Amino acid sequence: MNTIAHHYIDRRTGEIREERLLADRLINFIYSGLRENAPMVFKALTSARGSSLLGYLNFDSTLRSRIDSPRDLMVHWGVKEEECLDPLRTLDTPEKIFTRRISYWRCRPLPPDREAVVSPADARMIIGSFRETSALFLKDKFFDYAELLGADKGAWLEAFAGGDFAVFRLTPDKYHYNHTPVAGRVADFYEIDGDYHSCNPGAVVHLITPYSKNKRALTIMDTDVPGGTGAGLVAMIEVAALMVGDIQQCYSSDEYNYPRPALPGLFVEKGLPKSLFRPGSSTVVLLFQKDRLAFDQDLIENQSALGVASRFSLGFGRPLVETDVPVRSRIGLARPVIH
Repeated sequence: MNTIAHHYIDRRTGEIREERLLADRLINFIYSGLRENAPMVFKALTSARGSSLLGYLNFDSTLRSRIDSPRDLMVHWGVKEEECLDPLRTLDTPEKIFTRRISYWRCRPLPPDREAVVSPADARMIIGSFRETSALFLKDKFFDYAELLGADKGAWLEAFAGGDFAVFRLTPDKYHYNHTPVAGRVADFYEIDGDYHSCNPGAVVHLITPYSKNKRALTIMDTDVPGGTGAGLVAMIEVAALMVGDIQQCYSSDEYNYPRPALPGLFVEKGLPKSLFRPGSSTVVLLFQKDRLAFDQDLIENQSALGVASRFSLGFGRPLVETDVPVRSRIGLARPVIH
């Protein structure tokens, strides 16, 4: 597997930055050597039990031996202590730092526009379209469309056909709560069992459509309701990955208090905590109906930036550069229905 550098664009500063991919050598070995030469071992490692074991070895055991205090690890990962909601003394293990809570209402301000659709996570983002006529058209690589939603989900497959999507990749240093990208009423929630493939960019390029093969939780939100964002149906898909132990559903309308699953019939407000990855890195995929979202122009321009080394460009044959976006920041504006 090619191990070239992987860069992204920091949306807040516009700077090109290099990502230090955690366990990169290990993941390269798993997805090149083991996958091809020892498929049974590869399958075992990408199972729930194998993923949890790798997570323990890489996050809890290894990092614990490398740090003398929580502050050391926070400095190493660039975590801002002043953002954390809980006292530093309580963040005494790597997992507690990965699953930290932040004062999001203060340090991740929500845009005031009702029509704004926001990032569901502190993540690195790529956008695409299912329409061949769109400049954002991407052939199936991140996921197989029908497999992602579930082949038996005919209504949702029809609803999002020809629409757009956004992929948000969380890295291990990120804040690991996911937030609601829109306001609306939950129309459906279901889970699909699967594997725990890596979200490392090199692994994604090497293994075709990993996101639709992994364990995932799907929430469909109807935003064309009173008080909603007005972006039509929006699917939020939380994808587990290698070294992620669980996806915990924990929607809360009062900071992080009284968490509960966002089940059908519940009206969810925009920008509130919805779920938590425990621990490690993973991915959130958003699906939008055709012509119901206009992505912000800077995200479109960043993605095709020339001269930026991105591993995703290797697999797609054209520049495909991620933009690092804060959770609850605007990624686009809802479009009204055109009759």
